[in-house]
Amino acid sequence: MFRHFLQACFVACCVSVSVASESRPNLLWLSCEDISPHVGCYGDPHAITPNIDRLASEGVRYTHAFTTAGVCAPCRSGIITGMYQTTLGTHHMRCTATLPDSIRPFPTYLRDAGYFCTNNSKQDYQFKTPRDTWDVSSGKAHWRDRDDEDTPFFAVFNFTGCHESGIANKSKYQSVTEVLTDDQRQDPAALQLPPYYCDTPVTREDWKRNYELITAMDHWVGKLIDQLKQDGLYENTIIMFWSDHGVGLPRAKRWLYDSGTHIPLVVRIPKAYRVDGQGTPGEVSDRLVSSIDFGPTVLNLAGLDIPSHVQGQPFLGTHLPPARQYVYGARDRMDERYDIIRMVRDKRFRYLRNFEPLKTYHQYINTCEKGATMRELRRLHDAGELTAEAEYYFSPTKPVEELYDCVADPHEVNNLAADSDYADVLKRMRAAQTEWIGETGDLGLIPEAIIAERANELGSEYAILRQADAEQYNAQLADIAVAASSGPSALKKLVDSADDRDSVIRYWAATGIGNLGVAARAAAADAMKTLLTDSSSAVRTAAARALCRMELPEQALPVLIDEMTTGAQWERLQAAIVLDEIDEQARPVIDQMSEGLEYQKGFNSDGKYRVRVMNRALNELNGTSNVVD
Repeated sequence: MFRHFLQACFVACCVSVSVASESRPNLLWLSCEDISPHVGCYGDPHAITPNIDRLASEGVRYTHAFTTAGVCAPCRSGIITGMYQTTLGTHHMRCTATLPDSIRPFPTYLRDAGYFCTNNSKQDYQFKTPRDTWDVSSGKAHWRDRDDEDTPFFAVFNFTGCHESGIANKSKYQSVTEVLTDDQRQDPAALQLPPYYCDTPVTREDWKRNYELITAMDHWVGKLIDQLKQDGLYENTIIMFWSDHGVGLPRAKRWLYDSGTHIPLVVRIPKAYRVDGQGTPGEVSDRLVSSIDFGPTVLNLAGLDIPSHVQGQPFLGTHLPPARQYVYGARDRMDERYDIIRMVRDKRFRYLRNFEPLKTYHQYINTCEKGATMRELRRLHDAGELTAEAEYYFSPTKPVEELYDCVADPHEVNNLAADSDYADVLKRMRAAQTEWIGETGDLGLIPEAIIAERANELGSEYAILRQADAEQYNAQLADIAVAASSGPSALKKLVDSADDRDSVIRYWAATGIGNLGVAARAAAADAMKTLLTDSSSAVRTAAARALCRMELPEQALPVLIDEMTTGAQWERLQAAIVLDEIDEQARPVIDQMSEGLEYQKGFNSDGKYRVRVMNRALNELNGTSNVVD
């Protein structure tokens, strides 16, 4: 009798395991790089994307999906963790943060639950990938690598062909698009350019390449879907197609407008896995989705708990939280140039806060300047031949706040921040941005040189704004960063903060005083001279910048040269940027500036960012056109 009972239990257990295994969907990500929704199912009349269009007809097309940055690596760190890059310290393009032990890439939770996880093949997370993240991560990784075909899988495939380099590099463009038929080629003259570009054959060629690379990507999508069908897996695999950010062209990639952050997102859910009416074929959803929601959604679809530290939220599966009211984004250092911008987007409006408004939109970034469209824009700017919409992005400064009605103004060229009719919208969006910074702990408001120091002390960047007084400190930090771009009314606050015990607060005080320039000289020059010997390099450089903007460069220039030649990597870069910004004021130290052209061994990329900035500064002072990598 007892033996029969054990046999019954064994059979029941086997059935339970079998049912549990069968009930877990396979999950497939088809990701690509550097494309906006220039896809047929999104209504683009020029797009040739039959495979993605078919996927959308069998699934859900999301009209309001956005990334947390306009560039790949910061976004990817957020996608793989479900956390904002500004929280983790992965916000600067090309940095390497330390991931604390308590935060794991989400595939590790899938692997713990029995999923076979593969990545083909890009990681680029800006932290060292923990060993237990993937079963296989390589250019050959495939769901077919699993030992048991009954094992559920999560497989990622990434198409790199539509990366900005595919537009900029003719040989790559030709190689990627060799799969296209003649009728899949584009007529550049028939395409519609955004108003912030120049309408020339050069620009139209780039725009044409963008569309043709997307069609090549669509071929790739079709091949992988065919493989699923060949393996008999199409009806038990949830497919998500998405891009890591917008099109790889100027005023799009790296930027926080729709052109840089609005992405295509299509999800096909087989009938067996649809819950609560989700996944109806041909459905179009206007639910706000952030790229940090992708991982939590996969966990939810797999029936797993979402760790409490995760900031993203699921948008599919059971027990969904309330839909988002806002999505958020951040721009920080892009290669060798800093520009702190924060973004809030709801279904209609986009709000931007420029924390460094004295910097032009089109800062000179070496990589960007190699692109044909950027070169064309700069050529016509120098010739005074750009349209007003295109010329605007060469303005020497930016407004502190930007507000756009993305429905009425899809290209976001009409800033409504000063329009009294939208005062309530501005106030609401500004408050949402301030709240987000405080809640998430925005490491982007801390100079990179100081981040490096504190991360070394605390073990990770994440830990910096997770100390006992974090809530109060975050509020103080946000307040002083806002004050720095608030104009003369903030002068007293800035002067009072110049001797704060915290170096970050002193940094923003000096930055804000520098923003005021000559107008702050009487009240703050002595304080800035005192900060030239501050214990923090970032503060010393900010004070030197302030004195130069007050037209008192004599004591500042030696400090800038010293920081640029003897500091740590990010200290050198910060000083080099100031020397570049002050233009003719730097001429007395032009010979010493040439030391900044030397690569520094021991730094990431041999300190090439400082070299790029110094090369640009010296080219402008000397009237030369020297090129560096």
